[in-house]
Amino acid sequence: MTIDDLARPDTPEAPESRSSEPAARPRGWAALRPLVLRLHFFAGVLVAPFLLVAALSGVLYALSVPAEKLVYAHELEVPVPADATPLPLSRQVEAARAANPDGTVTAVWPGAEPGATTRVLMDDPEAPEGTSMGVFVDPYTAEIRGQLPSYGSSGALPLRTWISGLHVDLHLGELGRNYSELAASWLWVVALGGLLLWLGRRRKNRRALFVPERGPKSRRRTLSWHGTVGLWSAAGLVALSATGLTWSRYAGENIGSVQDRIGGATPALSAAVTPGGAAGGGEHAGHGAGHQPAPAAPKGTDIGIDKAVAAARAAGVDSPRISVVLPAEDTGYVVKETDTQFPVELDSVAVNPADGTVLDELRFADYPLLAKLTRIGIDAHMGVFLGLFNQLALAALGLALVLLILWGYRMWWLRRPGRPVARGAWRKVPPTMLLPLLAAVALVAWFVPLLGLSLLLFLAVDAAAGLVARLRNRNPATRP
Repeated sequence: MTIDDLARPDTPEAPESRSSEPAARPRGWAALRPLVLRLHFFAGVLVAPFLLVAALSGVLYALSVPAEKLVYAHELEVPVPADATPLPLSRQVEAARAANPDGTVTAVWPGAEPGATTRVLMDDPEAPEGTSMGVFVDPYTAEIRGQLPSYGSSGALPLRTWISGLHVDLHLGELGRNYSELAASWLWVVALGGLLLWLGRRRKNRRALFVPERGPKSRRRTLSWHGTVGLWSAAGLVALSATGLTWSRYAGENIGSVQDRIGGATPALSAAVTPGGAAGGGEHAGHGAGHQPAPAAPKGTDIGIDKAVAAARAAGVDSPRISVVLPAEDTGYVVKETDTQFPVELDSVAVNPADGTVLDELRFADYPLLAKLTRIGIDAHMGVFLGLFNQLALAALGLALVLLILWGYRMWWLRRPGRPVARGAWRKVPPTMLLPLLAAVALVAWFVPLLGLSLLLFLAVDAAAGLVARLRNRNPATRP
């Protein structure tokens, strides 16, 4: 078997004409199809193992969000008493401090609904690197329900954190991140290439475009399932690729740079309270109410978390899902809405710990459109945008990708050995199409570096295989 066997066309080509007249040069899709077909199969077979790992771990991650509620039910939920009145947050924080005297409280997540525990986050030397220690407090009795490492703004607990690490870098650190970026870099190429091939395929009835064919097991039936499932899942796979690239290592930096240049960066809240009476001079300092510069609080002066939350509520932070970041040196309280489900509520307010005045306000409605779309896209990729529906949709997309890969390998296996798409398909593309195409490929390869590097590797392997084949043809003694 040779590397060319990866790219045999779906339908047999017509026999070569014996006429002495030169064949007309194909145009449009007829000229482009062999090139798309060769790229689709090269990428589909050689990158498929990376995509398969990303898909399987992605399914596990999507299901880990609801699984977390079952596995850690004792820490996350408590019985609701008849007189369900939560204790002040300050008392709950003190209970957490008593349970973990070596930790330093950095943030508090009050229970978002009746029966939910309050999560008190601490810097703790016992917590794994990159995590905070979450102390779970019964909001009605201040009983400590447990302590677990908590990761990131989503508050992932150990189960979801481990699966997330598997999905992102296979627990191999920075080196392992290249695998997930390579998969995300090629996913949209494979999905769109397959979509073009499926839409451009000749068929007797339009129903076969959307519904898999029935009949005995065969390569034709496998192709029908591969094509129709790919058609229905293409948009979701492209979206997964795009959102995954936004926090990748190399392409993510390029995306962030472009986003900043076109004014789509996510704005930042200023919570600084500087000595001498000057509030932090951030971009949003003093927005919303004509606030005067705020003096730094005298050392030891603090209105407390309950009054800070009340001040933020009065300023419009009214979602039940909030996070309270405690003051550090020369900063105030930051009270943030954390409800990423539709409709999104992500407003935030900074409160002066000296007197409870609002230092700064930041409304999600004021985010640039691109920043809003980026945030929603990332939350959807993580399965927290539309709740359980989002998580089930992600799991379905991941399973669809697994099936597409397996069907692709099955088709390749069923048609081996076979006549591949001839090398040099790019030479048959008219210059009016080829030059813009090459420019677009170069731009995308620069913007998505791992895509560009792996594409160059594919071309080098293909060229080497072609050279070996030509040398064998010239020397009959080396032919098998």
